[in-house]
Amino acid sequence: MSANEPVSVHILDREYTVGVAPDERSSLMAAAKLLDSRMREVRGSNRMAAVDRVAVLAALNLAHELQQLRDEQHARNREVERTLQNLHRKLDGALGTP
Repeated sequence: MSANEPVSVHILDREYTVGVAPDERSSLMAAAKLLDSRMREVRGSNRMAAVDRVAVLAALNLAHELQQLRDEQHARNREVERTLQNLHRKLDGALGTP
């Protein structure tokens, strides 16, 4: 098990240091870049917007997108399961298995 190492990320012109496993560094950097981008979108041209409000709205937007992806994946998994069940029935029928 590798130890976490400190990594600095910049979000809305502020620097944050977080501990991350070396093999997760690139993923963290990508996540920070995405969050920074989304927070800038939410803030828009209103530079006086409260950072905590911008952060909550950006987090809510990201959480909503994540939930939509989970819902889509769940629907795909159900469809694959139905397809597999149909294939098993057809295979059992072709083989004469009760």
